[in-house]
Amino acid sequence: MQDPSPSRTSTQTRHRTVLERLSAFIFREPENRAELLAALQDAHERNLLDADALSMMEGVLQVSELRALDLMVPRSQMHVIDLGEPPKSWIPRVIETAHSRFPVIEGNRDQVLGVLLAKDLLRYYHDENFDVRALVRPALFVPETKPLNVLLREFRANRNHLAIVIDEYGGVAGLITIEDVLEQIVGDIDDEFDHDERADRIVAEPDGRYRVKALTEIAEFNAAFATRLSDAAANTIGGLITEHLGHVPKRGDAIELDDLRFEVLRADARRALLLQVTRLHRPAAEEFAAADAEVRHQAA
Repeated sequence: MQDPSPSRTSTQTRHRTVLERLSAFIFREPENRAELLAALQDAHERNLLDADALSMMEGVLQVSELRALDLMVPRSQMHVIDLGEPPKSWIPRVIETAHSRFPVIEGNRDQVLGVLLAKDLLRYYHDENFDVRALVRPALFVPETKPLNVLLREFRANRNHLAIVIDEYGGVAGLITIEDVLEQIVGDIDDEFDHDERADRIVAEPDGRYRVKALTEIAEFNAAFATRLSDAAANTIGGLITEHLGHVPKRGDAIELDDLRFEVLRADARRALLLQVTRLHRPAAEEFAAADAEVRHQAA
């Protein structure tokens, strides 16, 4: 059997190399995260991925970039059980907040003794020798810089659902739950006990400002504030703020629209969650009413 001639072998090799280079140029693999996200977006536009699958894939990639600090509930907003107080003083708060787990402290939020499961408190109502300290379970402590993908792995390995986040000085910075991490991947997880999102979307504060959930529909917002914000580019007020900012909102971002100032109070890696709205000037009706009241006062 004769071997192929050198010239023919050289031609096939050269031909194959050209095809491989051409294929690599056209169908080249993503070389970084930005290119991978672009490829996923392209797959969605060509109907190879539905919107939910795309969102979850983007969430998985973002989780590896975020840290515990980015998602934690700040120390000041933590609902805790203080063993320095009698159970009858904090059990109503446990019932009201309806969380399944609570950090347990003793006088100081930096002194976290552990975690108490709300279901364990049922013993308080039928056990005369109820000892809350005996029910406290060890807490998981993580640094602010802990990557979320690593934290999720620890949650699964140790079967923890809540972690206490500590700062560089060893003080308590906040807390984070496994649900917080999973929601970055699959979106909001609501159960039958969660409050109706529509019930408190717009809340007036004593100083005249308002707290507005970013999921508030623009039509509902316009009706409440007598504004004419357009819903052509977005359906929700959070989406409108994102559109005007030109990037995913971060806590502290602010923008002025239609004589209103919007400041982002809470946000995650993908969207704004809570806004503070301040009127820059009082509506004409309020100005007229104030002027009319002044005239009446002078006439009297």
